[in-house]
Amino acid sequence: MINYFESAKIKFEQLKQKKDLIVLGIETSCDETSVSVVKNGRELLSNIIATQIEIHNQFGGVVPEVASRNHILMIDKVFKKALETAKISLGDIDAVAVTYGAGLVGALLVGVNFAKSLAYALNVPCVAVSHVEGHIFANFLTHKNLKPPFICLMVSGGHTAILKMKNYTEYKLLGSTADDAAGEAFDKVARVLGLPYPGGLYIDNLAKSGKANIEFTKNKAFKDGLDFSFSGIKTAVINYINNKKMKNEPIIKEDVCASFQKYVVEDLSDKAMKACKFEAIKKLVVAGGVGANSQLQCNLKELCKQNDISLFVPDLKLCTDNAGMIASNGYYKILAGENLANLNLTAKPTVSLK
Repeated sequence: MINYFESAKIKFEQLKQKKDLIVLGIETSCDETSVSVVKNGRELLSNIIATQIEIHNQFGGVVPEVASRNHILMIDKVFKKALETAKISLGDIDAVAVTYGAGLVGALLVGVNFAKSLAYALNVPCVAVSHVEGHIFANFLTHKNLKPPFICLMVSGGHTAILKMKNYTEYKLLGSTADDAAGEAFDKVARVLGLPYPGGLYIDNLAKSGKANIEFTKNKAFKDGLDFSFSGIKTAVINYINNKKMKNEPIIKEDVCASFQKYVVEDLSDKAMKACKFEAIKKLVVAGGVGANSQLQCNLKELCKQNDISLFVPDLKLCTDNAGMIASNGYYKILAGENLANLNLTAKPTVSLK
């Protein structure tokens, strides 16, 4: 008797020839339980997200065990809602794409095990998707005519990098962070300032009414290349706040946020422009949650206009974690004949960029 994986391999090859391909995506890497249905990698039929922000806000950040338990409670409900919204039945699903890393292992395991069980029950292929790569594909759901090659500024919560996308499944890493990602720096600074979780949104809002009049030490070691370092600016902000507290001096949070954000945004924007020039590519794509930052978008729009570069940013609802981007990535993995998963697929806390 033919086993599941042998059957999945046959169907995996057959899917490349199918005119309309329905991929169900599952994303549980952190504190969002999301299931999505995407047609042909571009058409978002449903994208259901159950967020745990209010739950984790009381702890000042995501508690892994709490996140895992809530994924277990929500995954089936979100799955059924995604099918209902997309107006499809189980028999319409051609493949299941799931985030296997990077993220919280317990949280990831909920999605991975649900995806494997579903794929086995339906006898359809299961595709393993990197959460980091997935963020890039949110742009294909927003911009229907976007095609590689392009430069991608990756600014998710745990990753900051600049990539050259050669095609839908191949990319070249041009620069990355030596320490904290931009999203991590935002969250840590927000925590020190006593701002709610998730911190990036609150820093962005406060910065709008603040003055960028505080000089924080800049890391000159990464000035000329395309690599980043945000631990220095994070430490500088923390030291500034501690010094103010020791001297009993007032801390104007709006000015701290504006000054910190200006430093990070300018560094991200300038290096994204450098990458476009170095590679002679006139398309810049932004991916990840920090891509929703209003000042970053404003800076990039102005710089792209000055340099005749087309800028692509996902819809706001697709900047943060969602299963739509996972399903889209899964679709292109199928076309490339990559990442077919067996039933031994497991979660990985880290997934390196190439």
